[in-house]
Amino acid sequence: MLILLDRDGVLNQDYPDDYVKSPAELIMLPHVGKAVARLNARGWPVAICTNQACIGKGIIDEAMLGRIHDTLFDHLARDNARIDALFFAPDPPWAQTDRRKPGPGMLREAMTRFRKTPAETVFIGDSITDLQAGASAGVRRILVRSGKGARTQANGIPPDLLPVTVAEDLGDAVDRLLADSTPPTTA
Repeated sequence: MLILLDRDGVLNQDYPDDYVKSPAELIMLPHVGKAVARLNARGWPVAICTNQACIGKGIIDEAMLGRIHDTLFDHLARDNARIDALFFAPDPPWAQTDRRKPGPGMLREAMTRFRKTPAETVFIGDSITDLQAGASAGVRRILVRSGKGARTQANGIPPDLLPVTVAEDLGDAVDRLLADSTPPTTA
């Protein structure tokens, strides 16, 4: 199983009208390190697929994004958690490519890198564009209510994006994934 995660609103605090522009602004959500560590312990690769229009808009550069991600990785490592790959789309909304969600490009790149099919892939996000990208890529979708997720759910999920599992947060999503894939016991 390949687990793909959106970043803002899933792993760290989302700033609805702004961006994480420095490591100091990266505020991790509770217990995400433990949740990722549980996925790592299962042996499932975990990758981030995140839109970062702040680069395309000239707000930060790729070097600063790298420092932000180094800080995120350091926070996760405190719980013995790791991210196996990171994919980001720097495109601004007015010049987006297929990589920028709602396009499925980053998700497809991740599946290619880890040699997983859509049936072996789950995308966990908090926005309608995450669900759209997941549907376009043909992967299982989990909406977390953290970040923009509660508002996304309240606005209604279009029928063409269903089925979608709704979880309270990343920890709840991981609980559901692990419960769904518990190996059978042998006598």
